[in-house]
Amino acid sequence: MADDVRGQDGSGSDTSVVHRKMDDMYRLQRHIYDLSRAYYLLGRDQLIAELDLQPGETVCEIGCGTGRNLVLMARRYPKARLMGLDASTEMLRSAQAKIDRAGLADRLPLVHGFAERFDPEASFGLSEPLDRIVFSYSLSMIPPWRESIEHAVTSLKPGGRVHIVDFGDQAGLPGWFRRMLFWWLDLFGVHVRPELIGYLRELKASGRAEVDIRPIFRGYAFRADLRRP
Repeated sequence: MADDVRGQDGSGSDTSVVHRKMDDMYRLQRHIYDLSRAYYLLGRDQLIAELDLQPGETVCEIGCGTGRNLVLMARRYPKARLMGLDASTEMLRSAQAKIDRAGLADRLPLVHGFAERFDPEASFGLSEPLDRIVFSYSLSMIPPWRESIEHAVTSLKPGGRVHIVDFGDQAGLPGWFRRMLFWWLDLFGVHVRPELIGYLRELKASGRAEVDIRPIFRGYAFRADLRRP
């Protein structure tokens, strides 16, 4: 089943440098990813619980990883139309296996592609733009994160929403903890981006999106909701 995961243009795997780098990183990590990340990817379940997806809404998780969030969303919102995108085919192998075990293969299509340039309508056979896009601790791993957010907003219907949970500025936490966390995350190609929140405020000020931002866990992480005008 995993070998059936399509490339973003429907033609198979991407051979870019980014693709190879992601696969090299997760070829082994994917087997322990969910167990190890449960302790520090905080706020994911709260995001899922607050999505309040309506029947028929189309939702894409960008950077879906092992499919953990997609399976939880599918169980909580059985009438929503869910799909996942990831830059690593190795992670998508784990995601497909998890989805198959959950008996959700017909409900959760997966596509290999890149956040800043994928075409959701072509990739998933949609007749119109998406209702929602979810970034769950993926923007801290995407080098063109600004372009990815802008592309996400323009991939939505008017009134559609982007939901983000990711590492915050750690302002409410001790300096030693912040330094240790940054060092640890850097080992896995994860980069805390305090400037991301500033960029979201710029989007709001420019009128390109309605934006609500709130820190969680004393700034360890943050949640943001963007609405396309």
